[in-house]
Amino acid sequence: MPLTYGKYLKVPELLSLQQGLSDPPHHDEPLFIIIHQVYELWFKLALHEVDSAFAHLDGDRVGEATRLLRRVVEVQHLLISQVRILETMRPQDFLGFRYHLNPASGFQSVQFRELEFLLGLKDPAVCGRLVCDPEEARRLQARLAAPSLADAVDALLVRRGFPRDAGSRPGGASQPEPWRLQALVRIYEEPEAHADLVALCEVLIEVDECLALWRAHHVQMVERMIGAKRGTGGSDGVGYLRSTLPKRAFPDLWRVRTHLGQEPEADR
Repeated sequence: MPLTYGKYLKVPELLSLQQGLSDPPHHDEPLFIIIHQVYELWFKLALHEVDSAFAHLDGDRVGEATRLLRRVVEVQHLLISQVRILETMRPQDFLGFRYHLNPASGFQSVQFRELEFLLGLKDPAVCGRLVCDPEEARRLQARLAAPSLADAVDALLVRRGFPRDAGSRPGGASQPEPWRLQALVRIYEEPEAHADLVALCEVLIEVDECLALWRAHHVQMVERMIGAKRGTGGSDGVGYLRSTLPKRAFPDLWRVRTHLGQEPEADR
């Protein structure tokens, strides 16, 4: 029999993976499972594209890296919009099967933590708090130890002639550095000379912005569903999620907006 659409995409296997735990089956449990399984598929694609973008930046193929990161932004738009589907549940609908999730939690999404680490948001404490299997733990530790996309951007800036301060240490763009901020000001104030870097910076800040928007929408959805209840994994629930809202993978890309157009101190 020739290859079919279903065989190529393994549709029968895919459709067999939505196994609820509520008994009798709760109507909205398939919705919850499918949404989160789809999230994991999109996380897988985002990791694939950011890994590829990293390799392109490392090879000075800035345009191709930017193109792939633009695809990541489109994936993020879908992640944000999918929250609205979860919001079609009423609180009592979610509570009808929520206790079956214990002690599992969205905090345990290893792929999401990998994506954070890959972008440059590295928190070693996450590895100690995450309950996962040994292979997942190995992957996460590898991401923690490996250079991030933020590191690749810093290295690109250095290769383009923006000198790193002698006292600065490679540590990802999530750590503010005066040399990087000065480089970004030059890039934005000389757009014709650095057109490809401007495009890269703009897609990076959009990745960061979409991540922040997803966090914000997600925390509102969770509060809408469970109020101030603790999370199924034992976290503070909404309180923990709110604590993640200020996170930025590329904070100097946000800070540069304040500095653009300002006169140098000596000229004032």
